[in-house]
Amino acid sequence: MDEFIKELDADLDYLEHEITADEVILYVASNRKSCRCPYCGHTSMRIHSRYEKSFQDLPIMGKKTKVIIENRKLFCDNPDCTFTTFAERFDFLEQNGKKTKRLIDKIIDISLNTSSVAASRTLKDGIAEVGKSTICNLLKKRDTAP
Repeated sequence: MDEFIKELDADLDYLEHEITADEVILYVASNRKSCRCPYCGHTSMRIHSRYEKSFQDLPIMGKKTKVIIENRKLFCDNPDCTFTTFAERFDFLEQNGKKTKRLIDKIIDISLNTSSVAASRTLKDGIAEVGKSTICNLLKKRDTAP
């Protein structure tokens, strides 16, 4: 499982997993020593707090995959920054994202040649929980991307 997690990000460590009838749940944590403030670029090592953040990823062995990450909030010690804290961010996930970028690509690939209702039905059968409005929004974003 650790190798699978390293595919997402080398800075993640596998903690444990659960397997249910239709879902694999992976628990992971960051092993970064420091993070950059997304607002000013200042590097910080001071942890403010931790919280769990969950998101969907590509299926494993035909089962939907949910990843729960122990995310950290850190202090920004730059006196010129207007933010005193910030949350750790990852390249594979949009800010406040609930699906990995690679899952979004898969959703778009499946949805291009079918209706959003049919695509939603196909995706819910072993790939990811995705509603038709989410599919429409992803396709709109794709069409308007620069």
